[in-house]
Amino acid sequence: MGNFTPFRIVGRLAFPIFAYMIAEGCRYTKNKVKYLCSIFAVGLLNQIVLYITLKSLMQSIMITFTLSILMVYAIQWSQSVKWKLSWLLPLAVITAVAFICEAVPFFWSEIGFSIDYGFWGATLPVFISLSNHFTRKWFLTALGLLIICLSLGGLQWWSFMALIPLLFYNGQRGKWNIKWLFYIYYPLHLAFLWGISFIILM
Repeated sequence: MGNFTPFRIVGRLAFPIFAYMIAEGCRYTKNKVKYLCSIFAVGLLNQIVLYITLKSLMQSIMITFTLSILMVYAIQWSQSVKWKLSWLLPLAVITAVAFICEAVPFFWSEIGFSIDYGFWGATLPVFISLSNHFTRKWFLTALGLLIICLSLGGLQWWSFMALIPLLFYNGQRGKWNIKWLFYIYYPLHLAFLWGISFIILM
């Protein structure tokens, strides 16, 4: 069921929107540590569900976004301090993320460890966060998606369709504060889909 093409296409559409909102979260959050820990906690919960249901060590998209947030925070810090060598921190963090996303899966390929969307996927929120202007952010999103599609190919090209709903984003928070509903939904829908596939294959 995880390889059912229509579901995978929906995932390709959801990824850029999630990435865009992660960048927005990094910009607007009043508590950076809490925001980082919240995304990581959801990613860890997803990982537990994935391992229990599928015995998979492929790290969920929330782990990818945790790495994204670390890179965004490092860049934000380097821009906020008056120190000539402040660029060393984002360089070190980006290098570490690239190692985790590309080198570690290479050496641990026998156990199936991987980072969802890889290094370029992790950098998409970073691209988006480089500007606070809507038009530039939209084009930075498109640029990041182009790099991802060129590196991964296949169904990734469907992700460009997500640029359409992003055109209607007004930069304002919705009236209902239901963010935790989406955080909880992600691991629950994985478990639900696994349950359905288990019943079908019995």
